[in-house]
Amino acid sequence: MPAYTAQQQSAIDELERPLQLVACAGSGKTQVISQRISRILGQPGVRPANIIAFTFTEKAAAELKERIHRIVHEEHGDLPGLAEMYVGTMHGYALNLLQTYVPEAFKYGVLTDITQRLLIDRESTKSGLTTCPATAPSRPTLWRYADSKLYMQVLGILQEDEVDFDLVPDGVTESLGSYLTLLAQKKYFDYTAMIANAVAFLEGDPDDEELSSPERELLRHIREDVRYVVVDEYQDVNPLQEKLIAGLVRWGANLCVVGDDDQTIYQWRGSEVSNILTFADRHEAVRTIELADNFRSSKGIVRLGRMIAEWLPPEERLSKAMEYASHQDWEKGDLLALEHADPDAEAAWIADRIEALRGMPFVDTPDVAPRGLSWSDCTVLYRTVKDAEPLVDELRRRGIPYIIKGLARLFDAPEVQALVGMFRFMLREIDESTLRMLFDDADLLGNPGLLSRGIRQLEEGADFSAGERWGSYNIQRLYLDVLEALDIRETTIPGTPARAELVMYQLGKFSQVISDFEAINFSSEPARKYEGFVKFLTDDRQAPSYYEEADEDAGYATPDAVTITTVHRSKGMQWPAVFVPALRKNRFPLRRMGGLNVFHVIPQEAVPHGDRYRGGLSEETRLFYVAVTRAQKYLYLSWAPIASNQQARSRSDFFRDAAKSDWVLTADPGLPPAARLVPTSRIETPAITISFSELKYLLECPYQFKLRFMYGFNPPIHEALGYGKGLHDALAEMHKRAIAGDLPTKAEVADLIDRHLHTPYAYPTLREQLRKSAEKALSRYFDEHGGDLTRTIHSEKQIEVIVAPGVTVNGRIDLIKRLETDEVSIVDFKSTEDAQATVTTRDQLSVYALGYQELTGESADRIQVLNLDEKGDHLNEPVDAALLASIRSKIETVAEDIRVDHFPCGHDHSKDTAFNDLAWLTTGALPT
Repeated sequence: MPAYTAQQQSAIDELERPLQLVACAGSGKTQVISQRISRILGQPGVRPANIIAFTFTEKAAAELKERIHRIVHEEHGDLPGLAEMYVGTMHGYALNLLQTYVPEAFKYGVLTDITQRLLIDRESTKSGLTTCPATAPSRPTLWRYADSKLYMQVLGILQEDEVDFDLVPDGVTESLGSYLTLLAQKKYFDYTAMIANAVAFLEGDPDDEELSSPERELLRHIREDVRYVVVDEYQDVNPLQEKLIAGLVRWGANLCVVGDDDQTIYQWRGSEVSNILTFADRHEAVRTIELADNFRSSKGIVRLGRMIAEWLPPEERLSKAMEYASHQDWEKGDLLALEHADPDAEAAWIADRIEALRGMPFVDTPDVAPRGLSWSDCTVLYRTVKDAEPLVDELRRRGIPYIIKGLARLFDAPEVQALVGMFRFMLREIDESTLRMLFDDADLLGNPGLLSRGIRQLEEGADFSAGERWGSYNIQRLYLDVLEALDIRETTIPGTPARAELVMYQLGKFSQVISDFEAINFSSEPARKYEGFVKFLTDDRQAPSYYEEADEDAGYATPDAVTITTVHRSKGMQWPAVFVPALRKNRFPLRRMGGLNVFHVIPQEAVPHGDRYRGGLSEETRLFYVAVTRAQKYLYLSWAPIASNQQARSRSDFFRDAAKSDWVLTADPGLPPAARLVPTSRIETPAITISFSELKYLLECPYQFKLRFMYGFNPPIHEALGYGKGLHDALAEMHKRAIAGDLPTKAEVADLIDRHLHTPYAYPTLREQLRKSAEKALSRYFDEHGGDLTRTIHSEKQIEVIVAPGVTVNGRIDLIKRLETDEVSIVDFKSTEDAQATVTTRDQLSVYALGYQELTGESADRIQVLNLDEKGDHLNEPVDAALLASIRSKIETVAEDIRVDHFPCGHDHSKDTAFNDLAWLTTGALPT
């Protein structure tokens, strides 16, 4: 167990009073939270299900969960039930709550920020966008595409803040109503709707007989089971999220909040810094503990960061002082503030320094030997990645590998321009010679002669008279078919293996873009669908704008490459070397922009502290603090004038004031002489959570896992998508009601199907066929198993298995029942669309059995498959030590592969339909 400071130990030991942890950058808060949760679990009578831990991102959740599991295992051994402890985002928790207790919510899908905007633009009238009034002279109402991002912010404020609706124009309120009606019709939750719906339920009374049985059950669960709530990044909580927290602790659960007011960088999304500033005043007997020691950075970076934080007005921050406690040494020249002649010169210097840093000795932790720095140890943080073009050009020219996190600037990459060109060629926007030029520039083809084969595939795809079913004109399938025709695979891409990995990462991102578009536009008339897709890709108001600042990442790959990203996206990260360029006046701090904004739609006086949504100097200062404190040893601040832009010819005040620090030099003395070591990138623990159905890719073909989860390739949408889930959800309601003593009957089949079957991509005839099949399957289930409903022990029981450090498999067992033989059986429902090899099903059920054992501390007796269709194999096998030992062995092998970034393909895909959409990509993959 690591040694803790007095403040950290106090935080770990405080389990009774409301606790506020003010955690400075690099203060080891994740370790402290994890250790405190382990301490909680050591108390008599406390179960994992009594604990909720909220994080700001899924990545942070995976890291926290992995740390908790490791400490708990060390201190408590194999503690049953960890799967029932929630560690994740508030959105995920709210969705889980709704889809566990509210049957009507089971079939709702989730919109990301990207698909939400796509839906709003596609349904511009029904979403309320183009009927929403504005007070700007140029805009009587909002415009499609141009204003959809602004409209999303308006919708967020109206639902998430304490808005005085008496001051909001009726037309704006009506637009909100139109949008919420559209969501209900389409059976979608957006991120706000998940929390808003959960909050509405949490405000009820568990003893109110007028509430439905599921609502009362939900509230009793909160009252009786929730005993500890931990909220990380508390400074970024908005008013609606604050209501969710209040609803969870209203019956006396202990609340611990962790945050740093100096890192409040999401006020433009509604986060309210006053939450953390006034926490001790709003809760009784609060204990506030300051975690001030920075274990991440050198003394120079800590002192510079502290100076920046102190630029904030005293009334806007809690009094504290970050202290140096790291093993990183500061050496003169580690921190530079440099002016360059122009952005090209700035980019050239950054590239020079990245090359010079390669191989420099670096010590990650005090107990390990030094390693040589590699490309991935360097990051370049921009206020906006719009400024990255000169650096991208320079890195590309030199052959320095780089990735732009998320999907920002994706459409500038030559590889992606070639992919976009394929679809423009289909619509005759460009000719064959132009397409060939794009592919030559992208250098994608191991065999350039294959382009003709790909062109034929595109021409066939452009024949929209080939069939009557619109859904058969599947953009994702065509994309994968063309890649196959071109023989673009990781082993055929020209250049080094590192370049091939980066290209695959880009191809996977483009696959995600297609998925986003088709999720909303799948059933459009074929010619219009492809025309809309090309416009989406090429219109600056659409995809290039949608993805510019998007939070979503397509895959989990961490190539050995320089990271280019925004300061916002860097939150929670650290690198040995950090570059912060483009520190120009009006850019960082960002000048408050004129033009249309949310307060041309919602009167500012209707929103408490409304000015925070427009940003300001304080938020920009906090953002600069975050940028600086990402660095462990090397920090390079820079700026360069843009001669052609009058607004970009002066240095930022941040640059000027940071350059005054005693720890910073304004001339480069060069790196100190040091024997270079072999460049070795730090292997990061992945932060991946997958479902049990996705586990098959790890067990059968790890390279398929790499394609789908590391690179982000998406499968084509199937027209029958939703059929199997609808059947599962109907059965889940039946079994949950049986547990509560409310036995459903066969007469309710039609109602159950109405409530749960949602097949949004099916054409009308197929939709009717699927409904009939579902009714038939459910009726057959009542006939064959209706008498067993009372034998239900659990329905949709949450389980979790740690496959490898940072790789968690979680999900729900469809049914756990007691057989007539008095044995406990784990039951998995299958439908025709779930068809797969028996050995795969056995492996999945074996992992279910393993998860059940880790959940309960007991072993199930059987694993069974019940096929919901007339055809299909059933499986009914005993659970014994040999079965569990076999699956543990498989998992341990997979875990080792993940640890060493080894994703072999030893699977014969020739007859395996489960992998057919990406099977060709595995040809020539690394063998077992």
